[in-house]
Amino acid sequence: MFAVTPEPETGLGQWSGPCLAAGAGVRIQGVSAPDRWAPAPLCRAMVVALLAMLVACHDNAGDRPELTWWVFDEPSGAFRAAAANCSERAAGRYTLRVEPLPADADQQREQLVRRLAARDTSIDLIGMDVIWTAEFAAAGWLLPWDAAAATRLAVGHLPITVESIRYGGRAWGAPFTSNAQLLWYRTDRVRSPPTTWDELLGTAEAAGGAGSVQLQGQRYEGLTVFFIALLASAGGAVLDEAVQGVALPEGPTRETLALMRRIATSPAADPSLDVMMEDQTRLAFETGRPWFMLNYPFVWPSALSHAPAVARQMAFAPWPGFDRTRPGRVALGGLNLAIGAYTRHPAVAFEAAECLTSAPHQLLAAVQGGLPPTLEDLYDLAEVRRRLPFADVLRDALHRAVLRPPTPLYHDVSLAISRTLHPMRAIDPQRDVQRLRRAVTRALRSEGLL
Repeated sequence: MFAVTPEPETGLGQWSGPCLAAGAGVRIQGVSAPDRWAPAPLCRAMVVALLAMLVACHDNAGDRPELTWWVFDEPSGAFRAAAANCSERAAGRYTLRVEPLPADADQQREQLVRRLAARDTSIDLIGMDVIWTAEFAAAGWLLPWDAAAATRLAVGHLPITVESIRYGGRAWGAPFTSNAQLLWYRTDRVRSPPTTWDELLGTAEAAGGAGSVQLQGQRYEGLTVFFIALLASAGGAVLDEAVQGVALPEGPTRETLALMRRIATSPAADPSLDVMMEDQTRLAFETGRPWFMLNYPFVWPSALSHAPAVARQMAFAPWPGFDRTRPGRVALGGLNLAIGAYTRHPAVAFEAAECLTSAPHQLLAAVQGGLPPTLEDLYDLAEVRRRLPFADVLRDALHRAVLRPPTPLYHDVSLAISRTLHPMRAIDPQRDVQRLRRAVTRALRSEGLL
């Protein structure tokens, strides 16, 4: 629809001729043409003809909409290159524009939640953290994929990444990138990587000293991720999906809390553990003093660039387990592509999402941006293995990975966990099993907003 509304004459620009008599002007909304002109009464027929022409031009332009992809500002340029390539391949059906979001995931979510809650029609595609699926879908902020597309999306992807796009029996996104933590260690100090936490702590305490073990202990999502991964390694889970309630089984939860306290009070722990996040642990490891670090694969290219002497002695291994019969498990990270519920162009938005998440663009994100793919076969390609030399270890870790609790209230659940368990050194395994259950139960009831 185009609206024609009176507007005082404020300038005629390039328009001239008999239709520029003094009087009231009009503005044609939604049409990209000079919009201030003053028709004389004798020119009504010309006005009608001009309106028809402009509407026809606008409709033709509408066949080639510009889609906006809201996603974190990926520094290598891989996302922008993928958007440009998909625009070219679309052959005029659409063009893609990247709207960068902050690097911090909480800030990304905050911006998107505010816009989606306001029914922002500019959000066509969303670079969606794997933990947002349930929340965004339950709020009505996403368009679901049809059954045929959902089946197509499942082919060739790591199973856990396909799980991450599903909620309520439907698919709400397309898997795009994956991620998981690994154990990083110094080969000049450790003959072979530890497979259990007892081995890791024993080695670090015997020879490494304070700060020789680096991990995330700040009160934020990273602490929740650490707890969820340890709990899964112990055989437990935060939620019981069958009854949509709290799980946190007594034995595995107490065992997990006891290990967290032991790590935090170990002589090998960093004195600044309570404020350590992913980047702080990376920087600490690059000093050359630590022996072990739990962190994501971004630390590898960083060490190559900023601490090459450390990188030469740096190796990777799976997360340690509680014992040799229970290998360590990690929590899935990564990014899916979803379609905003209020997009004006849903058909081409779905088409663009499939293009962006296709094998060539996952390969581009892996090789140029260092972002692990969700398509399993890409881990075997030579160019991926050169960029991600830990590809086999990471793929195996992703096969054992778990999702963070798939609930629309995950944000509150995460806050409940991190606030209950911070600082780690103050954990009381006997007392805090019940405290944790109460906190998560309140979060699931939206009680005492966190």
